[in-house]
Amino acid sequence: MGNFAANEGLSIFVILVWLGINAFLFVHFYMAFLLERWFYTRVLLGQALSWARAPAACLNFNCMLILLPVCRNLLSFLRGTIQCCSRTAARQLDRNITFHKLVAYMIAFHTAVHIIAHLFNFEYFMDAQLNRNSSLLPFVLSEIGSGDNASFLNPIRTNNTSPTIVLFTTIAGLTGVAITLALILIITSSMEVIRRSYFEVFWYTHHLFVIFFIGLVFHGAGRIVRGQTLPSLQTNDPEVCSTRVEEWGNNGSSCAVPKFAGNPPQTWKWVLGPMILYVCERIVRFYRSHQKVVITKVVMHPSKTLELQMKRKGFHMEVGQYVFIQCPSVSRLEWHPFTLTSAPEEDYFSAHIRIVGDWTQALYEACAGDQTEPQDAWKLPKIAIDGPFGTASEDVFRYEVVMLVGAGIGVTPFASILKSVWYKRIQNNQDVFTKKIYFYWLCPETEAFEWFADLLQSLEAQMTEKGVMDFLSYNIYLTRWKEKEAAHFRVHHEAENDPITGLKQKTLYGKPNWDNEFSNVAAKHPGTKVGVFLCGPPQLGKSLEKQSLSHSEGDVKFIFNKENF
Repeated sequence: MGNFAANEGLSIFVILVWLGINAFLFVHFYMAFLLERWFYTRVLLGQALSWARAPAACLNFNCMLILLPVCRNLLSFLRGTIQCCSRTAARQLDRNITFHKLVAYMIAFHTAVHIIAHLFNFEYFMDAQLNRNSSLLPFVLSEIGSGDNASFLNPIRTNNTSPTIVLFTTIAGLTGVAITLALILIITSSMEVIRRSYFEVFWYTHHLFVIFFIGLVFHGAGRIVRGQTLPSLQTNDPEVCSTRVEEWGNNGSSCAVPKFAGNPPQTWKWVLGPMILYVCERIVRFYRSHQKVVITKVVMHPSKTLELQMKRKGFHMEVGQYVFIQCPSVSRLEWHPFTLTSAPEEDYFSAHIRIVGDWTQALYEACAGDQTEPQDAWKLPKIAIDGPFGTASEDVFRYEVVMLVGAGIGVTPFASILKSVWYKRIQNNQDVFTKKIYFYWLCPETEAFEWFADLLQSLEAQMTEKGVMDFLSYNIYLTRWKEKEAAHFRVHHEAENDPITGLKQKTLYGKPNWDNEFSNVAAKHPGTKVGVFLCGPPQLGKSLEKQSLSHSEGDVKFIFNKENF
């Protein structure tokens, strides 16, 4: 239970607070529209009034939050600021995308409730105009303001129109349609299958958020939902006058004709602050994207993995950080995140890019990766860099014992870590807090090992020479293999070096038995907090998180961290 609190306690607390604020706002504004001022509005609309206004308040709150998790520079600043005070609090910032998605789901939910309630409202408005019986209070209320059109209650002014016409001829209707269409496109294009297969679609449609926020700010400007004014309540008490409609406005009557007005727009008060922060964020990104970046070296590794080594004045990084890369000759709008594979001690920074889509293929061709002859430096494409930004892997050296798990190209943040270990521990003989690293690399195919094997071979040789082999324990797994290949490898299994990687540590086949791995680490390091770091698929993340919780017994605690960007 203690480790569950360490891993998930603060996250659950934040989610509960967020849900609690949503619930409070919903109930508060639902009840607010049951007050006397809205009595006549409820005569027309019934409970649909509250059902429309309560989710609107929740939408304001969540639209205030939705931009904050994607302000990367702000998060990096906060992460660095609170890191020294609370590692647990800093780790929550690594879940920014998860929270961004939760807020988006909440926005979609309240939008649906808001739209459905207003569909009922417009039908009720229309029915009040169509049922032209002067003895009925809804019709009488609908006729108010027919002369000056200033203090009307029913936005549908005649019985010769329709809700559809009102929808496309009012500020609320037009902005509502624009907001809804933008939200549908943003959410549907964010599905995992589209984001993975058609990243460009996801990228472009996400920028419809500009239309969404513009529409949101102006949505309430038409003031279609109206309540009785406070001065009018003094001359027309709804509890008394609602049954004395025939006396309204007569000389000597205590019931004047009620006057109505809409509330002033409130949404801008909620979203202005985050919008300013986000604009500042984009200005910082724009400035950094125009700083000169020089590609010093291009390496094409066997498994269709492109390595770019770059330099930029004033660039400083930490292990495990990532950058966003833009190549204007490929696309002026697209920015893609890539983990830095270089170490802070090196005089350049590098990224390994797996060629899996249109953008990466175009970058590969622009860097002459498909040509056998070396490309002249002046012919290489211009590159823009935004970052670096912090991730969970920055905390690696804050744990005495560390388990690093990389899947396929997900090994990239650990390349930076292992290189930094080499510089700190082996080359410079610096003492680091971390005393033991367990490294696991899971790959589906043999080719995926090739680009990273050189680094591991170098580390292995240097550790042997320095006599510190106990510092790093690594296990490489070939998770997808054919029987013929496996048989061939088994023949060479007795060789000194592994036939696949060239390492002394033999490649293992299949998937790790995580239960055994965690049990062994716990047995070897009693009384220790073990940092578990993953860069890999969500399914593997769920498995490792479950193991971290189940094996945290007694004085051994496994703290799970996952890369998210």
